[in-house]
Amino acid sequence: MKEHKFGAILSYLNLIFTNITGLLVTPFVIHALGDQEYGLYTLIGAFVGYLSVLDLGLNNAIVRYVAQYRIQEDKKGQENFLAISFILYLFIAFLLVIFGFVFYFNLSIIFSESLTLIELEKAKTMLLILIFNIAITLPGGAFTGICTAYEKFIFPRVLTLVKVLLRTLCVVLILNYGADSIGIVILDTLLNLLFILVTLWYAFFKLRITIRLHQWDFTFVQDIFKYSFWVFLFALVYQFQWRSGQMVLGITMDTQTVAVFGVGVMLGIYFTTFGNVINGLVLPRAVQSVYNHVSNEVLTNQMIRVGRISFLMLLYVFGAFLLTGQDFITLWIGEQYLPAYWVALSIMAVYIIPIAQGYSHAILDAKKMLRFKSLSFFVFSIIGALSGYFLSKSFGMYGMIAGLVSAVFLLQIIMNVYYQRKLKLDMSKFFINALFKFTSVFVIIIVTSYFLNQQFTSNTWLVFLIKNGLFSSIFFFSMYFVINEEERKLISSKL
Repeated sequence: MKEHKFGAILSYLNLIFTNITGLLVTPFVIHALGDQEYGLYTLIGAFVGYLSVLDLGLNNAIVRYVAQYRIQEDKKGQENFLAISFILYLFIAFLLVIFGFVFYFNLSIIFSESLTLIELEKAKTMLLILIFNIAITLPGGAFTGICTAYEKFIFPRVLTLVKVLLRTLCVVLILNYGADSIGIVILDTLLNLLFILVTLWYAFFKLRITIRLHQWDFTFVQDIFKYSFWVFLFALVYQFQWRSGQMVLGITMDTQTVAVFGVGVMLGIYFTTFGNVINGLVLPRAVQSVYNHVSNEVLTNQMIRVGRISFLMLLYVFGAFLLTGQDFITLWIGEQYLPAYWVALSIMAVYIIPIAQGYSHAILDAKKMLRFKSLSFFVFSIIGALSGYFLSKSFGMYGMIAGLVSAVFLLQIIMNVYYQRKLKLDMSKFFINALFKFTSVFVIIIVTSYFLNQQFTSNTWLVFLIKNGLFSSIFFFSMYFVINEEERKLISSKL
């Protein structure tokens, strides 16, 4: 129980520290590297992000199967499973290196019109280092999965927290001594190697795991990938959905545009991460309801109950950014990054409803009906990237983000039809009861806050805080009369 409780606390601490340090360090990194080199750094990082999903969901399979073998007290089965897993990891690492080198030798062709010769040479160096980084990180992550399967949550999360803080300090230190983007990449690789070795030591010497191949079973391998494939597909879509914009702009535009777009995506992802944390606080009982075979009407009412809480908190963050996001970006990293506001705002706007409907995903997961959603997300991610590519030629980053969010919007329409017809959820009831009342009041709040903000002519951190203080006061005072008593108690208990 201690491991679960403190593990959950540490998970939220990791999230908070990761986001805060990211916000604090980003302006320093941009200033130290310059706009163009920072764009180059994010561009190569976007490509490597694609490679990071090549574990094919194997890490999730390790958590599931090792936990199963522990319950069954089948040490031999666990040894054999881990041996097969690491053989598969070696094969994956080999494929990753091949893909990486194919890209390496074609880098000059792909980015011939957008990168200078100096940028191309730096890009090649970073790519080689990052290929090695991912090749060791993917199998190294298996040891964290083993810790999770053994219900040892504290150690890996403490380690992650230490890593975030240590990386932040080291990045600031090496940049102060004149390091460039290659220096950051080398630092990340060394830190990953160090913390993988520490986790490996914990798994072998504290958990006393053993790895031994007793027999090779292709049927067993098929079972592993049958379980992990949909996890992999979701991970692939997640990486592709927004990183594709950086890759496309790296081809059609320049590194400075990539840098601005990357900042917008980062802020948008912070928003979605926040939303999913809120869901994580109120969704655990979704699966239980499905297994108890409750009626579709009950599931709809539960979805409304959860959606209202999630939507309320999302509207608050979205409203604050809508009103003062431009002020924040100007104060944070400078006016030249103001276009990032529209990128971030677009991502936030298109994801408010999907995140508020997080309960529906939990139902799909519980009913093992993820196939349609996974395939739909995959197809529309490709459509979004292609649309963004063609639009970016005429409208730059605005065309890119327009293509991406339009695809997400269309996808959500399809998914809501799917929830209605296949899950038999009353989506009309959901929109009326969960979203309509909040949205109506929200519009009034935004208009009122906007006119109040116009009374401030200067842009300082103090003014920024005052504006958000006024908006927060108006928002929560107004919404107090919209939420019900149950919601007041739930919010107070969770916060």
